[in-house]
Amino acid sequence: MAERVCLVTGAGRGIGRAVAADLSAAGHPVVLVSRSRDQLEETAAALSGPSMIVPADLTDLAAVEKVYAEVEAGFGSVEILVVSAGTAAGAPIHRTSDELWESILAVNLTAPFRCIRRAVPSMKQRGYGRIVVIGSVLSKTGAPYTSAYAASKHGVLGLVRAVAAELAGSGVTANAVCPAYVDTPMTEGTVQAIVEITRLSPEQARERLERMQPIGRLITVEEVARVVRLLVDDETGSITGQGLNVDGGTVMS
Repeated sequence: MAERVCLVTGAGRGIGRAVAADLSAAGHPVVLVSRSRDQLEETAAALSGPSMIVPADLTDLAAVEKVYAEVEAGFGSVEILVVSAGTAAGAPIHRTSDELWESILAVNLTAPFRCIRRAVPSMKQRGYGRIVVIGSVLSKTGAPYTSAYAASKHGVLGLVRAVAAELAGSGVTANAVCPAYVDTPMTEGTVQAIVEITRLSPEQARERLERMQPIGRLITVEEVARVVRLLVDDETGSITGQGLNVDGGTVMS
C-alpha cells in the first residue's frame, strides 16, 4: 500500500498501541491519541516510523477539532482512522446510575461518532478512507451487569454499518472489530472487579474469563491488530459495514 496518514485513538496502551505499532511497521505515519502523554511517548518510542503525539480527551467536543487540526497541519488529512479508545464498568441494571451510563457512552460511542464525522469529508473528497472502530463481542450479544457497556458497543456496530451504507461506492469503508476478552489493562480491571465481588483469587478470576472463550485463553492485542490491518489493507473496499469477531469462537456469526 501507499503510505497513508493514520490516526489511532487509545494508542497509549492495549489494542490501540498494538494497532499503532502494526500500522507503523507497514510504513504509515501514525498519529497517537489518548489522554496520557506518558503512555503515548512509550508507544511512540516503540514505533519504527514517523509518529505524532496528540494528548486529548475525546469526550470533549472541542478536543476532536483540535486533534484533527494538529494532524492536518503536521501530516495532512486523516486517511485511516482507528478508534480504539474505550472504557468499561459493570453494575446491575438497577444500580447503573445516569453518571455511569453517560460516561461509558461518551467514550465508547459519542467520541467515535465525532471522530468519524470529522474524518469523512476529506476522505470522500480524496475518494479513499478506512474507518475501523474497536467494538466487542458485546456488540452482538449481552451479558449480566453490562447494560451500559453492551449498549455502547451495540451502538458502535450500528454506527459503522450506517456510515458504511451511506458511503458505499465513495472509496471509504467503515467496519468494526469485535474482540472477546483481550489480554489488556482493561481486562485486568475486570479481573479485579471479579475478585472484589466473588473473593476469587486474581488467578482464578482470570481463568474464569479464559474459560468463557472456547479456545480457553484470552485474545492477544496482536491478534486484534492483524484483523484491523486486514480491513485497512482492503484495497478494493469490498469489506465494509462488517463487525469482524476476534473471539476464539465465543460468538459464532
